[in-house]
Amino acid sequence: MALWKLHGNGSLEPGAVVAPDERLGWGKTIGLGAQHVVAMFGATFVFPLLMGLNPQLAVMMSGIATLIFLGAVKGRIPSYLGSSASFVGVATAIYAAGGNPTHVSGAMFWVGVALLIAGAIIHFAGAGLIHRALPPVVTGAVVMLIGFNLAPVVAKTYWPQDQWVALVTMIVVVVLSVGVRGFLSRIAIFLSLIFGYVLSWVLDLLTGPITSFSPAANAVTTHPRVDWSGVAAAPWVGLPPVTDLGTWTLNGANNVVGFHLPSFNVAFALIALPVVIALIAENTGHVKAVAEMTGADLDRDMGKAIGADGFTSMIATAAGAGPTTTYAENIGVMAATRVYSTAAYVVAAVVAILFGFSPKFGAIISATPGGVLGGITVVLYGMIGLLGAKIWKENQVDFGNPLNLVPVSAGIIIGVGDVALHITEGFVLGGIAFGTLVTVLVYHLARWLAPADMRADAEGAVLIVDAPGAYREDS
Repeated sequence: MALWKLHGNGSLEPGAVVAPDERLGWGKTIGLGAQHVVAMFGATFVFPLLMGLNPQLAVMMSGIATLIFLGAVKGRIPSYLGSSASFVGVATAIYAAGGNPTHVSGAMFWVGVALLIAGAIIHFAGAGLIHRALPPVVTGAVVMLIGFNLAPVVAKTYWPQDQWVALVTMIVVVVLSVGVRGFLSRIAIFLSLIFGYVLSWVLDLLTGPITSFSPAANAVTTHPRVDWSGVAAAPWVGLPPVTDLGTWTLNGANNVVGFHLPSFNVAFALIALPVVIALIAENTGHVKAVAEMTGADLDRDMGKAIGADGFTSMIATAAGAGPTTTYAENIGVMAATRVYSTAAYVVAAVVAILFGFSPKFGAIISATPGGVLGGITVVLYGMIGLLGAKIWKENQVDFGNPLNLVPVSAGIIIGVGDVALHITEGFVLGGIAFGTLVTVLVYHLARWLAPADMRADAEGAVLIVDAPGAYREDS
């Protein structure tokens, strides 16, 4: 029996919709798969760079994760699983506390375990459990503090490396995001990275090396913006490297990161675990968006999708890559084309795996100039934070109600300001972890104490992360 039914005669007629269990002719399906690769590509390799992990390995594991996910949900939820932005702050906090890439992978592995367990609970208890445990006011606050907690990383690490390239790259991101229509606006980050990369190379040719802050030396030095010494030495075909902690330095030129086993540390795990809330919200919103577009009732598949994302995150982090999440960029491609065929996702996954067998490709990505990342992250981190406000708005959260206003106010300030709670000399709870615990626990405490009329007024709509129709081409 064929995995996919052929849609009509294999062509896409005007106004036609291709279901998840259908496919077009293989030529068109491969073209659509390539489009999905472009849509996921920018974010999937940018986020590992920001986390100090290997982008070549991350792209390879994203393809493997996507194939596993499609099998777990039996092809009912067409989605691509790429690197998650939610963990950038986690990695930054772990490095600041003296950790290395193995500690980052170990902490993120436990997030995958927690997400797998949460998916199993939701599968058996029903999707309504999400709304009761994590109402929109809480979810929005956690997403917001995760994004805004990253602001010092931009200010202290990326932007000072080349402020003018960062400024120009930031403007390009804005122009492409709002001034260009259709598919190109959805890959604005990817296109801006290419633009900034080329601009940095041209400036090296015209003006020579730059004297600026170097994360490798943790000081102001004179160095080229684009250093391709690692690219020249990398082979065209081969596996990603194996992490060499003997030469590893944070954000340094000797940063050799690739395959590695995770190291487990309780304090680092506590820093990472709050991200589970953001991932549940993200997956829930994406499943709802796919359900609306395809017309299928996917509530009974919600737990499977969340659990599958947790399982694939465990596999990816066990190999040394970052965790995975379902991608809105690829949902946007489906909305624009009205082709929901999982065959296109299988093609995209295979292409990503093949990219993972090119160390040359990984070295080129790893050589991305810091100023370019500065221009991208100043927008990207703000967007992550404002997604929290988006959740509040779309769920009609009333901040005139003290039950909504007071608990999350404390949690956000703790998370954004990186406020710390020193429990013992060697164990400090701070930033994202502390802010999330305060937001969730204090909210439910306040709800227990609040009178019935205040609780009734605080209720929002069912959790929505991506508004219905948000992925129309003309939106």
